[in-house]
Amino acid sequence: MDWNGSSASVPRQACPARVRVTARPVKIVVLGPIGVGKTTMVHTLSEIAPLGTDEPLTRAGERVDRLEGRPFKHTTTVALDFGRLTLDRDLVLYLFGAPGQPRFAPVIASLLGGAVGAVVLVDTAQLDEAFPFLDLLEARHIPYCVGVNVFPGHPLFPADEIRQALALADRTPLVHIDARRRDAVRALTTLVRSILEAR
Repeated sequence: MDWNGSSASVPRQACPARVRVTARPVKIVVLGPIGVGKTTMVHTLSEIAPLGTDEPLTRAGERVDRLEGRPFKHTTTVALDFGRLTLDRDLVLYLFGAPGQPRFAPVIASLLGGAVGAVVLVDTAQLDEAFPFLDLLEARHIPYCVGVNVFPGHPLFPADEIRQALALADRTPLVHIDARRRDAVRALTTLVRSILEAR
């Protein structure tokens, strides 16, 4: 993986045993509201068969979860998603996708334990839903990158307008991605780079 965000070298197969032994493991949590693409991102980028805990949405859940604007959402993460991505010989990311509903707040809080950083996925049609996740990371002093997941038909805004709407600090990186594509790795490389530069 080069540091300009290219995903050409991101492997799909498990990395060699030599790399697994010597590489530094780093925990990254992918956060965001329900239906924003967290599961998709983890499953797209994982070089191993990812772990998922998706379950069908129920009528009971529909009464407490915000599903407006998500007509094709039929399942939801109830515990976590897990994947692994080797950035280079010295760095392996362990990706934990968190559930997005407020009722899973204890699960989300527990997943943040030991995390070096986080990616907060946002949808331009529902930017306000990102605030609880941003506030949680700020309160815990966990570095994060905002990934603007581009959905077909949803409004497109320049990065500076999104930054202003989310009241992001200048130090907080923001990138536009498509969680369905391998180049979504840019959110992770941008996050790692910002953490290293802050040291």
